[in-house]
Amino acid sequence: MASYALVLAILALASSQAFAGDPSPLQNFCVADNTSNVFVNGLVCKDPKLVKAEDFFYKGLDIPGDTTNPLGSKVTPVTVAQLAGLNTLGISLVRIDFAPNGLNPPHTHPRATEILTVLEGTLYVGFVASNSDAGNKLFTKVLNKGDVFVFPVGLIHFQFNIGHTNVVAIAALSSQNPGVITIANAVFGSKPPISDYVLAKAFQVDEKVIDYLQSRFWIYNN
Repeated sequence: MASYALVLAILALASSQAFAGDPSPLQNFCVADNTSNVFVNGLVCKDPKLVKAEDFFYKGLDIPGDTTNPLGSKVTPVTVAQLAGLNTLGISLVRIDFAPNGLNPPHTHPRATEILTVLEGTLYVGFVASNSDAGNKLFTKVLNKGDVFVFPVGLIHFQFNIGHTNVVAIAALSSQNPGVITIANAVFGSKPPISDYVLAKAFQVDEKVIDYLQSRFWIYNN
């Protein structure tokens, strides 16, 4: 009986991992119907008879993003929100532009692993592992043109332009809608705000420090 229960537990765990990402499509395609008022986990399919080649096409990723902001970076997404044909396909991508010293600040994608390729310039990138007895280990690397780095799903990561020229990078993500949680924005810019007492205790600082941080203008980069 004990071995039978163990097998069931292993199967349950395997099943939960197998369905942790976007579900697999059950047809050739399911182009998102953005006119539908039906709310589902994902987006409703357009009638296949009405699908056109344009539903699988996006134009403009060659256009540099505007990096004239305090972060010095700009993310241009191509998710299901911009390309309806991505619906149910479990993939999307972004272009990221960086001015010199530009930063894509620490953030997570709750539904996707990210694989990034540098097309021009030099980036300092990294991610932080989840809590463990040894602490939260930081993995970093300096990337040059043609280099590739992967950020595991859900982990906090960042990219920073340490060079003197602009940087262009392309990243693919393993979800049609990967989501993004920018850490500073979420912690200090939530609406309504998190109690300053809670944050002061969590960060072990004076509440005045939290009040100052919560008063800042937080930039939403993507």
